[in-house]
Amino acid sequence: MPGLRQHNVTAAQWSANGGALGPTDLTIPSNNVFGELVFSVDVQRQLLPKDVFKKLQTTLADGLPLDPALAGSVAQAMKEWALEKGATHYSHWFQPLTGSTAEKHDSFYSPTGTGGAIADFSGKELIRGEPDASSFPNGGLRATFEARGYTAWDPTSPAFITPNPNGATLTIPTAFVSWTGEALDHKIPLLRSMDALSKAAIKAVQLFGDTESKRVFTTVGAEQEYFLIDEQYYFERPDLLATERTLYGAKPPKGQELDDHYFGAIPERVQAFMFEAERELQRLGVPVKTRHNEVAPNQFEIAPLFENSNLGCDHQQIIMQTLKNVARKYGLVALLHEKPFAGVNGSGKHNNWSMGTDTGVNLMDPGDTPSENLQFLFFCTAVIKAVKKHQGLLRASVATAGQDHRLGANEAPPAIISIFLGAELSEAFAAIESGNPVDAGEAGFLGLGTEVLPKLPLHGGDRNRTSPFAFTGNRFEFRAPGSNMTVGFVNAVLNTIAAESLEEMATELEAKLEGGTAFDEAVTAVIKTHFVENKAIVFDGDGYSDEWQDIAAERGLLNLRTTPDALPELLSDTSVATFEKYGVLTKPEVEARFEVFTEQYVTKLNIESETAALIARTQILPAGLKYLALLDEVDGTGAKILTEEAEALVNDLVVKIKALEEKNAIHPAGELIDHAKYMRDDVLGAYAEVREIADKLEAIVPDDYWPLPRYSEMLFIK
Repeated sequence: MPGLRQHNVTAAQWSANGGALGPTDLTIPSNNVFGELVFSVDVQRQLLPKDVFKKLQTTLADGLPLDPALAGSVAQAMKEWALEKGATHYSHWFQPLTGSTAEKHDSFYSPTGTGGAIADFSGKELIRGEPDASSFPNGGLRATFEARGYTAWDPTSPAFITPNPNGATLTIPTAFVSWTGEALDHKIPLLRSMDALSKAAIKAVQLFGDTESKRVFTTVGAEQEYFLIDEQYYFERPDLLATERTLYGAKPPKGQELDDHYFGAIPERVQAFMFEAERELQRLGVPVKTRHNEVAPNQFEIAPLFENSNLGCDHQQIIMQTLKNVARKYGLVALLHEKPFAGVNGSGKHNNWSMGTDTGVNLMDPGDTPSENLQFLFFCTAVIKAVKKHQGLLRASVATAGQDHRLGANEAPPAIISIFLGAELSEAFAAIESGNPVDAGEAGFLGLGTEVLPKLPLHGGDRNRTSPFAFTGNRFEFRAPGSNMTVGFVNAVLNTIAAESLEEMATELEAKLEGGTAFDEAVTAVIKTHFVENKAIVFDGDGYSDEWQDIAAERGLLNLRTTPDALPELLSDTSVATFEKYGVLTKPEVEARFEVFTEQYVTKLNIESETAALIARTQILPAGLKYLALLDEVDGTGAKILTEEAEALVNDLVVKIKALEEKNAIHPAGELIDHAKYMRDDVLGAYAEVREIADKLEAIVPDDYWPLPRYSEMLFIK
């Protein structure tokens, strides 16, 4: 049996063993593990003095500044709770501009001076930590020798226990700021944007007669797509180790053409992994709800319920890390890259976003008769206005090297930002624009042709999977974020631009009301004005079609196909002015993010291109030469034909490898964005030529000679 086939047999072996969880009787209260590792409101109520608990909850509910006097009592209760859970260390957990999370662990125990030690954790230690600010990406905000930075406790996101087979750590969500006060993370702008949106939205709802709501929250529920492969293949692929995606791989005879994987039966090993991953997430208070097979082979999805934006973004980071950790227990590796395999669908992270009051009103819920729900139409129009004005900024917020493999392809939203409203909402806005009322009629039912099956309520409109920003019932689904991204910055952008639109429209409405215009007439006039001005962003058709490219150009919409095209939108006067006006980011903080994101793009492509050259020279080329040597031992016409075929490919490969290596050796001076364009236009082009030849070689070189696991193994052994 060839060596590769033996690997396949080994990789395919799995059975539940002594480490399996087994079924759980959830009718027993003690088996309900949800939130057991979280310093939740219920835990705080039990452990904190009543006055401290009340002050803390009032502070969080009303968005008030934190009283440092509370910190000592909270720290003491948090420490005792953590020690009971087996924690020996605590960590300030933050989200630097790397896109992942960071942490530094400190022991609870301090020496007493008499040969012993005591567990200690003060309010000061809870509130502030001090990691090295110059060692994280900062876009020039900090010089190399300027090291001081701070992590600041975020009380709106509860602390939790991170378990380990040999102990546990109290993990405290924090913000990350420089010594001079600049935000060096994704959390601070998100929290600032939530405050800005709340202020603008409260002004709007008060005009609609809501005198009870004190705060408006945005909510997030981000669907996470990912691939699973057997870990043996992962460690046999240097490209996966270095870049999280396969830089080589010929198209297998079978891919996703049969659509047989989507929503199919979940393989036993994968389902066992899912059960454990979900249990761990539930222990951490992450409300995961849905799991299923995705479109591509070995691609899956997990989705949580909606949560407050700040908490939802934190939980997304926990989901990604938990998937990676638990997968290894089952001999699997979770791949979160947007495009780990060529020729099959990549992975996204659909960001479901909405707004709601602290009194429980979802401002994005149209109700049974959307055409009569003026408050909903007002808020919906504000979102349309925001997306139209800041389409470039939204596109920039999801621009990464991995994303360039997805956006614009027939598997993900196009690079052109547009909004899908659906038939019912489109009809409601058309009625406002024309002044003719909508004939609501009666809600219909979908008959299924047999009395055995129930009649299903007929929704007012279909969904559009090609739309990057689609209304889906009671929220907008921003489908463009990538699977490997933090959604913190994306939601900071959404909140900020929505705050701007809401404030402008509320101010206009207020002026009309003060001028004596009747309420319904005033609201309708404001909605009509701003919908008509911005309706070019609304598109309900096929976003994958060539016609849409032409239509979008006629409408003046941006088509920012790649990351170097999109990232400069961060620096536009419009973007910077909006960020500064609402106190979300200063101009230096915006410029820093542009620098960091552009540098990450260049660095990632450089790692990919150098890895590609190394694999081609040291693994793929030798495989081709071995095959040629094998053919030299065989006489005959057939062998001659095969030799000519392989020799031509090997010779071409040598030339293309050298060309790629020469491109890799050049690092243009000047502006960083020019370097990014060089990587996109020159280096990626040279790599693509190497890959084209290498993938052709893979199709003719024998298994025993080919050095890399093939797609036909990695994608189908479960």
